[in-house]
Parts: sequence; structure tokens; C-alpha cells
Amino acid sequence: MSNIVFLNSSRVNFDNSLDFSTLDSLGKVTKYDDSNESEILERVKDQNIVVTKELAIGRELIEKFPTSVKLICEAGTGYNNIDTEAAKEKNIAVCNVPGYSSEAVAQLVITFMLSLSSSLSEQQRMIENNNYSNFTKYLGVPHFEIQNKTLGIIGAGSIGQQVMKVAKALGMNIVVYSRSHKDLGDSSIKFVSLEELLRESDFVTIHCPLTKETNHLIDKNNLKLMKPSSFIINTARGAIIKEADLIEALENKIIAGAALDVQEIEPPELNNPLFSMKNVILTPHIGWKCLESRQRLLDILAKNIDAFIKEKPINRVC
Repeated sequence: MSNIVFLNSSRVNFDNSLDFSTLDSLGKVTKYDDSNESEILERVKDQNIVVTKELAIGRELIEKFPTSVKLICEAGTGYNNIDTEAAKEKNIAVCNVPGYSSEAVAQLVITFMLSLSSSLSEQQRMIENNNYSNFTKYLGVPHFEIQNKTLGIIGAGSIGQQVMKVAKALGMNIVVYSRSHKDLGDSSIKFVSLEELLRESDFVTIHCPLTKETNHLIDKNNLKLMKPSSFIINTARGAIIKEADLIEALENKIIAGAALDVQEIEPPELNNPLFSMKNVILTPHIGWKCLESRQRLLDILAKNIDAFIKEKPINRVC
């Protein structure tokens, strides 16, 4: 039997609605709602498998992990919070859970595009401020179809591909920037350079991991390549966009607007200008939080651990 510790299970099970039975069947499972840095080393003692959700596990911590720890499981797709090089040096495997929230995140991206195309958030703000002019005069905010508009997708993984599927059904033209040119089974979807994607797209949506190469991938210079009428959407990791440059671009109408489920610092400071911008939609990293997605996450997590115990690892990233 393996000893498994979930260091911050409330990050996934914040509403106490998830079924942990598939995980509990794999060994002795200890769950903590949350763990700070000073508690982690004590809690991983005598454990074989450590599970985290977006919890920073850096080099200094990993170097102090006991030899009993053989696997760190990130309960999510992104694993930039774990120092994989340090884990490799310590002979600790690392795995993630790809694809568990593809449908939910794609749904949010489409929701953002439809909301931005109809100025939905701005119209609701007008009503909250007792401004009913849209009801009594000609519509005073932008309102346009997304059919035949160009969607630029940065990253062609499982989420990016799910966005493509729905966007195609809505009649959008799709261009993709990705390090690898996968066979997407659709000759109408074009792979292009990042520069071409930014210039052509009416909407740009980000679906790549946060790495050294993608940190601040979208900065002042790249934002200037975009159309003044275009929108940027980020449901991946906040730091892929240089937030200060984005704020400046929005203030100066370099682009038309943004929808951000992730921010460079989470949660954002309450004085962050993004909160008060009419051309911005902000959500608190909810893309993966649907009940169905979180249960799927736990079930795939259990499969990862079961496969590792059987010495047939899956979803291993190092």
C-alpha cells in the first residue's frame, strides 16, 4: 500500500462535492485542506506520493524531501509551480493531469467571445448605473457577429483543439501558432507565425503552458501588432501576458478589449486597473472549476497514481 498525501485538497474540493473513492482505493490517503511552506516538509514525511494543486514546490523544498517520496502529482495541466529539474535530480517523478478541463475551458473562451462581441458586460454595467439609453436610443455599444471572424489560437493542445471545434461550428476562420504542427484533420485551419496570427486575428486566445519561453510572450511589441478592433483572451496562465503592457494597450486603445480568467498575480491587487476597465472581463481562474471537470481531474489523478504504482507511468512530465 502506498502512502499518499494531498497537500491542498480544498483547492479542488472547495465545495465538498467530490468523490475521492478512486483515490482512496490506492493506499493510505491523507488530505489537508491547505499547506504552507513550513508545513509541507513535515507532511511529506513517510509519504510515497505527494499531490498538489498549483502549490509552489520549489528546489529548496524538493531537496529536503525524504527519500520515501517517489512521485509528485500536479492535480492540473500546468506544472510550472514544480521545479522539475530539482525533482529529476532527486529521482522523483512528476506527472500532471492533461485534458481534464478542455471542454470547460473551451466553453469559457466561447462565452468570452460572445460576451465581447455583444458588449454584454458593458451593457450590464450601464443598467447598474441607471443608464438605460440602450433601451431608448440606438444601441450605443459595439455589437457584431463572430461568424467569419478570425480566431487566432496560441497553442494546439487539447484545450486549443476543443476551442477550434466549437469555433468552427460557429463559422469562424481559425489560425494557429504552435511549436509543433500537428495534423488537426482540417485543412482549413492554418498554422502561421505568431506575428501573422496577431495581425490577422479578430480574437486571440491563449492555450500554451507557462515556460521560460512563453513568460511575457505577449508584450507591448506584440500587442501593437494586433488590430485596434481585436480582443485578447487568456485562460492559460497570467504571466504569458505582460500585464502592465496589456493595461497600457487597453488604456490607449491599441486593442479593443480583453477577457482574462487568469492574471499575472492571483488574486489581483484590489487596486488593479483591470477591475475598472469597461473593455475588460475578469474572472477568478474559474475555467477548470466546473464540478464535472474537477471530478474528472480526480479520476485521472487516480489513474496516474495507479499506473505509477504498477510501474507503467502515464502523463509523466519528468
